[in-house]
Amino acid sequence: MRFSAITLGLLALVSACGRMDHIGRPPGFTPTMNSTEQLAMLNPGLPLTAQHDTPLTRASLWSGGKKSLLGDRRAAKRGDILTVVIEIDEEAKISNSTSRSRSGSENLAVPNLLGLPQRINPRLPEGASLDRAVDLSSDSRSGGDGSVKRSEELTLRVAATVMQVLPNGVLEIQGSQEVRVNFELRELLVNGFVRPEDISRQNEITYDKIAAARISYGGRGQITDVQQPRIGQQVLDAMLPF
Repeated sequence: MRFSAITLGLLALVSACGRMDHIGRPPGFTPTMNSTEQLAMLNPGLPLTAQHDTPLTRASLWSGGKKSLLGDRRAAKRGDILTVVIEIDEEAKISNSTSRSRSGSENLAVPNLLGLPQRINPRLPEGASLDRAVDLSSDSRSGGDGSVKRSEELTLRVAATVMQVLPNGVLEIQGSQEVRVNFELRELLVNGFVRPEDISRQNEITYDKIAAARISYGGRGQITDVQQPRIGQQVLDAMLPF
């Protein structure tokens, strides 16, 4: 009993730790100092190509630098920032129907089995006979009907940071965005891999061009706490077989 009480107390303490941040106050933002994105900006790494940046080239309108009028301002190295455009408007509808029917019958008669039916039938009760020794029949039917209908619509924009440049030139990006309204904090997380040539001249890329894309849109706060079942209910749902 004592062990059970200690276990329940520890479970209650663990479940409450996630809510201690916003008891009586709005949920706090995730710190940006010393984050992975800030570290990528502080350590951009070595340049991929030799740069010839002189005062003369910086002042020219036709130079290839990013600060020039016609320069390429797209993200290309560790620490650069680009905009990820998330516009999901998808609808899926699947309907399946199956049916199966099977019937069978077996009838075996032995009216002349070495003369045994003729000798035994008179001794059997009225109505009984060995003429039809085996008579079997079976009938089975099965049917199934299922449908899936899903509709999703999401429009978001978030700035992401280039975390590293892979040996083949692909960029690993990661971005986060937090918006707090009253006592509810909405959080958007994006990460994945993109090709530099897929980035538009506006330094934007759509979500469908991100390989291994991981997009999370959720939040935490008082409303989310009420909508989530308690940890005891989750444990019982996982353990009970019915």
